[in-house]
Parts: sequence; structure tokens; C-alpha cells
Amino acid sequence: MTRKMELLAPGGDLDSIKAAILAGADAVYCGVEIFNARYRAYNLSLNELPGVIALAHNHHCKLFLTLNILFVESEITTLVRMLNRLLNMDIDGIIVQDPGLFYLLSRYFRGLSVHASTQCTIHNEGQLAFYHQLGVARVNLARELNLPEIAAMTAAAHTMETETEVFVHGSFCIGFSGICYMSSFLSGNSGNRGRCSQPCRDRYAVTPMGNEYPLNLKDNSAFFDTQALWASGVDALKIEGRIKKPHYVHAVVRSWRQQLDRLYSGQPLSVDNSDLYMVFNRDFTNSYLKGEPGKAMFIDNPVDNSVKHFSDRSGAATDAERDLFELELYDKKAAAVEKVASLIDSFESQRTPLRISALGAPGEPLRVTVSTPDTLFSAVSESALVQAATHGLGEKILLKSLKSLNNNTYFVEDLDTSGLPQGLYLPSTDLTGIKNRLHGLLNGSREPIPPVVIPTPEPMADAVTPSLGVVISSPGLLPLEASGDVALYYRLPESMDRSQGELTEMFLDHRSVTPWFPSILVGESYAAAVSLLKAVRPASIMTDNSGIAHAASELGIPWQAGPGMNITNSWSALCLKERFNCHGAILSGELSASQLASITGPRDFELGYFIYSPTVLFTSRQCLLMPVTGCSKEVVDAECLPNCAAHATMDNTRGDSFVIHKKPGFHHRIYSDTHTLNCDIVTELPGKFTRFFIDLDELSAITLTMDETAETIALFQQLLAVDPRAAAALKERLSPTTNQQYKKGV
Repeated sequence: MTRKMELLAPGGDLDSIKAAILAGADAVYCGVEIFNARYRAYNLSLNELPGVIALAHNHHCKLFLTLNILFVESEITTLVRMLNRLLNMDIDGIIVQDPGLFYLLSRYFRGLSVHASTQCTIHNEGQLAFYHQLGVARVNLARELNLPEIAAMTAAAHTMETETEVFVHGSFCIGFSGICYMSSFLSGNSGNRGRCSQPCRDRYAVTPMGNEYPLNLKDNSAFFDTQALWASGVDALKIEGRIKKPHYVHAVVRSWRQQLDRLYSGQPLSVDNSDLYMVFNRDFTNSYLKGEPGKAMFIDNPVDNSVKHFSDRSGAATDAERDLFELELYDKKAAAVEKVASLIDSFESQRTPLRISALGAPGEPLRVTVSTPDTLFSAVSESALVQAATHGLGEKILLKSLKSLNNNTYFVEDLDTSGLPQGLYLPSTDLTGIKNRLHGLLNGSREPIPPVVIPTPEPMADAVTPSLGVVISSPGLLPLEASGDVALYYRLPESMDRSQGELTEMFLDHRSVTPWFPSILVGESYAAAVSLLKAVRPASIMTDNSGIAHAASELGIPWQAGPGMNITNSWSALCLKERFNCHGAILSGELSASQLASITGPRDFELGYFIYSPTVLFTSRQCLLMPVTGCSKEVVDAECLPNCAAHATMDNTRGDSFVIHKKPGFHHRIYSDTHTLNCDIVTELPGKFTRFFIDLDELSAITLTMDETAETIALFQQLLAVDPRAAAALKERLSPTTNQQYKKGV
């Protein structure tokens, strides 16, 4: 067996990275400082990173860096400084979510290999083409896909010379990644910013089905699907867990390493996954891979399942027997933790000594030479040494400047300053430059790459007077088209393959209505959506799906990005316009007033914003009713998406109320019971937005007749005309509502 799959392990801290390497990982992904989607993990400093890269490479292991969050405008300058430092490190790849960062990397930092994060929610071929156009070398496929879908996506990716990667072990999210806003709405901790507080795993009021943790899924484990994954053609298998401890990482990676080695050598694959149950788990499921989401994926307990699993298998009959068994199991766990800690400690001693000498004279540059047992190299300052007015260079200052060379891979054994006369001075920027060049040389780089300077985004055109966009999802509201007073958008279903014909006919009959494509379009539904585009060729479209964005761009159909594409900075808007001929974008509803105000749209680019809509918290391929009100089916089958219509409510124990809404043609969604209404933005950010949108979904807090709908639209038009009475009338008519996200941001 010649083709092998990369085993990619989590590295939440230095010890976990070492544990992964010791266990046989082919690659490790880790975060640095704050810009990554595991804020609660330890994460490395930029100064530590070169040593960690060298450590990994010395053990034939790749290192990938996670920068997989959405960036707000104020962070771009710091981000660019970080990217400039990464250019001089031998990093193997960067994992990304933000469209603006994809753009910056593909245009200004081409020396860095780029991977698309699971946060990009990649599940159709158009999305592969979208990210391929942004220079992506690998995509992480959505966790909800089944094996045939993974195989089809991988085959398509390989035609673009793009690799695919799938998660094979660890926590499952109940919703599609990248379009979950539950944590952001409830606590201000955005999952798109790496701060998810996991409110889906909270305790809830007991549901009619008797569950207290109705949104809690078992953990993902594809351990027994190793052969099928290899047959699907995927390039990398990814283990989740950057907030897990080193012993967890070691146990899981070691189990997978042994299983893969059996596969490659033609040995029978293991049917024993007990080592995986010895570390934290919520029990295991592979139901998404099998294409069988349903009841078997839920577990009404969010804590570690290890004791229950082994206790159930032990045959312990009495409480005393179970207690004794539990103590024995904890002893085994403690011994495993100590064993891994011992392995890491022995690994720590394998650092390489550095002998450093400094040489210079007034009017000459400072030369710092570093020797290891294997190499010798020097770095020279850009400025010349001068006589110091007060404190000059010496051993203490040089050691402080070069302290980051003392890391997990190297240590300074000796510093010789005998060739450097006392009383000389060099600017701190030069010392930093020498340090960075030495890091690069130690990490395998050759010539230092000079910093990239990116231009400031062009200012927006003159202030505009906003118009109103009305979003509907029911044919019963199509008569609103006749008024001609508003731009009407029709939200398309996610089961496009079942309704393509009638939808095509509808848009041909209502040419002024703009199609709005959803975030999730898998398999045949995506193909049907593209067919509708070709058949209707609308004057423009709105899309929350990057695959449809790419298709529209290829077909020459004007398009705009919906809020599901998570536009949070000027560079993201520029990315869509310059690379995909996008005409506008609705900015993220997660942003605060100040964060929105700082975004600059490119020339001839419309900025939009939702001022009224149901508050969608997440979308799921799972049936959310099964653990709440129940369902006669065991699994979600092919008829559920196009046909099921259901509605339920639930409350967590902190007093938050939610609505589960399943509409025919749409996936299950969780909504807050409070709609979003933001009248303040009209007067607080005047002239910025070309269009404000309202969503008249039938989930509205009130049921409106056609006349009442027309009256509501008229009130919103008065609001845009800055009628001071309109805001109060809307709040009274549509209560209860909130605009808390606009106030707190991310």
C-alpha cells in the first residue's frame, strides 16, 4: 500500500505537541497567541514557535498553525505583523477561516501554504473551486458528510490539486461549523472567534422525551472506518482536541498510529478501541460517516463516559463492586497520565546546545555567530555600532535580546562577548532583526524575507441613502412584488433537488424577485442550485454559500454575499469583489456598532445589514426533535429534509428560551425566542449602508396578515427616512426584540 494518509494531531500546548510527536503523529496543528479558534487552549507565543517547528521537523513531523477565526478591522495591522514573522519561519501550513485573510495570504504572503478550516463549512464542489481560486492547498471537509459524499468531494478536490482532510476523532458540534452563533448571542463568546462557551451542552429543562442535555452529541470516532476512509481517497485524518491534556493526545494518536500502520502493512485492523475509552469521551459514534444521523448520536450526559463504559462491560452487579471497579479504573488513568508525563520529561532533555559569539567595533555592524554540534552561521545588523552615551551592549543585554533562543529545542550554552568592546550601542530594532534572522536560520530558512507592506483599503464612495430589502420564504408573500416599493428576496430551500423545477418556474414568472441561496447545499442540492442559476439567469442573486458564489461568478451573474459568509473586515469585502466579481455583502450580525463603522467597502460595492430578522443560532444536519419532542424514526432519512414540518420550544436552566423550527426543504434550526431588531444603526451609522434588510420568515414573533405585513414594511421605510416615530412603533409592533449583538460585538 503506497498511498498514506497524514495523521494530524492537536497541540494545545507544548506538552501536548510533544505527546503527539512521541505517539507518532505525522503533523500537529497548534495555535499562537490569540488569533485561533481555541482561545481556551494554552497556545504558543511567536517567540516559542520557531523552536517548536524545529522540534517537530527534527522528528519528521509537520507543524500547522491555526489562524482560523474571523478578524475585525482593528486586528489587521497586528495580523500582518504576525504574517511577516511567519514568512521567516519554516511553518508547514496555516489554517484559515476569514475571507480577508485568504486574500492577504494569496496576494501578499504567497510563501505560506494555506489550508481551509472546518469553520469554512465546505460541503460542495463549488466551495472547493472557491477556495482553490484563493490558493488553498488543503480543505477540511464538513464533519456532517458521509463516506460517499467525502469520496465525491475528494475526487473533485484532486482534480484541482487540492488535498482533503476529515476529522476522525473528538467532539462533535451539533450545528454546522462557521455558521453557529449560539455562544455569541448568549454570552458574547463567539465560536467564530475561538471563544465558544458550548451552550449547546448546557443543562436544559427536562424535555418531553425526558432529556436534560438534548443538544449533546456523542463524540466522533471513525476508528473502525479506517479502511473506508483510505478508500475514499482523503489525504489527512484529523484528531480534534486542542484543549485536551497531553495524555489524551498521546492515547488517541498512538491508537490511530497503530491502526494506520496495520492498514499500510496489510495486517488485520484492530477491533479493540478500549484505549480510546480510557481517556475523556462522551461515548462514540460514526453515524455521520454512515449517513445515519439520528437518535443513536445523542447522549444525555456531557461529562466523561469512561467509567460508565467500562463499568457496564465489567459485569459489576452491586454498588460496592461498581465503586471498587471505578477506583481501579482511576488508578489506571493516573498511571497513564504519569507515564506520558515521564515520556515528555525525557523528551525535554533532548535540546540542542548553542554557542554564541558577538563581534564588532565602532562604525561596523554587529556580527552574531551561532554554532550547534552540526552547523555554524551568522547574522549581521543593518546598522553600525556607535559609542554609547550611557549603557552599552554587553553580555546581559545580548542575553536578554536573544532569550527566545532558549526554548524547547535549543539552549544557550555559552555567550562569548570578548570580541565586542565595551560601551557600544545598537538600536533595539537591529537586535530584534538579528534575533529573528537567527530564528530563521535555526529553523531552516536561508535568506531573510523582508516585511511585506500592505496598502490601506481604499475609502468608500460618497455616503448613500439606504433602501429596503424584504426577505421572504413563502410563495404566499410573492404579491409584495407588485408594490414595487421594496427589493424582494426569496430564500431558497436546502433540498433544491426536490423543488428545482417549480422554483425555476417561479423565478421565471417573477423576474424582479431575487433568489437567495442558503448556507448549506450538499450533493444533488448543490447541483440543482447551479442548474437553477443557469436556467433562470437572474439579474442578481444573494448567497450565503461560497460554492454558489463561485458558480455565479463563473456564469457572469451579479451576486452579493449574505451574512452566512461572515464578512467582518474590509479585506474580506475586497476579496469577494476582486476575486469573484462580487457586487456587495451583508455585514456580519455579530459585529458591534464600532466594528461595523470601521469596515470600508471597495468602490462600486454595496454594504448591507439586517435590521430585523429571527435570531438564528445554528443549523444542524441532525434531527433536533428526537431528544426533545420525539420522532417515530430512528435516523434522518432522505424524506426528512424535503418533507418534515415541526416546531418545538425548549429552555435551558439559566432561563434562556429557544425555538426548534423544521420547515419543509430546510434543515433543523435553533432560534432565540427573541427576534433581532436594530433601529439604532439607521441613525448611528448614516450613509454607510446601501440597503437594510428585514426578514419576514413565518417564524416571526407575531402572525401578520398581508395588510399588516404591508403596514410593517411601510414603518421600516419610514425608519429609513429617519421618521422619529417609526422606531417606537416597530418596537411595539414586533416585541419582544433585542439588538444586544450590535451593542457588544465580538
